[in-house]
Amino acid sequence: MRTPQTKKILLAICLLISSLTFAQNSNTTAKSITENTNESDNHKILFAAVKATQLEDLLDKSGPFTIFAPSDAAFERFSSEKITELLNAEDKTVLKSLLTYHIVAGQLTASRILRAMCRGNGKASFTTVQGKKLEAHLDGYDIVLTDPMGNTARITTADLNLKNGVVHEIDSVILPAQM
Repeated sequence: MRTPQTKKILLAICLLISSLTFAQNSNTTAKSITENTNESDNHKILFAAVKATQLEDLLDKSGPFTIFAPSDAAFERFSSEKITELLNAEDKTVLKSLLTYHIVAGQLTASRILRAMCRGNGKASFTTVQGKKLEAHLDGYDIVLTDPMGNTARITTADLNLKNGVVHEIDSVILPAQM
């Protein structure tokens, strides 16, 4: 049961947490999202998927965007066979839907996500470029994302600020629908 005192304490904790710096690199780099992803040793599968779906132009020339970027390990845990199948499929619609579910229009730094959670009594909801909602909440000190299927992903590295957005590395692939 939440009393007014409990709500005040929760709000104070949220404000304190949102004031903390989660930045891996607080300076904005001159690289675009796709340039950075291409050069990352930890996002080779993600870059291959972006290239296969021709999302490079969108991510290079538009923005700002927030990318919740699954690491290669996250894609492999999801299903290396399924990812290979999606990458090699003639119709890239499903892969594009999966990728655009990891993208939110606008620059959502970790502190902005936390502020949204504070305003939402510990939860926040964001509409992805794909069109479906992505939920966020705190678990301890971790920001956790939840997809409509109930799958979760933790932000493991936050706030890589780039010239046209921000990237947060996540430890799992999140899904817009059952795959």
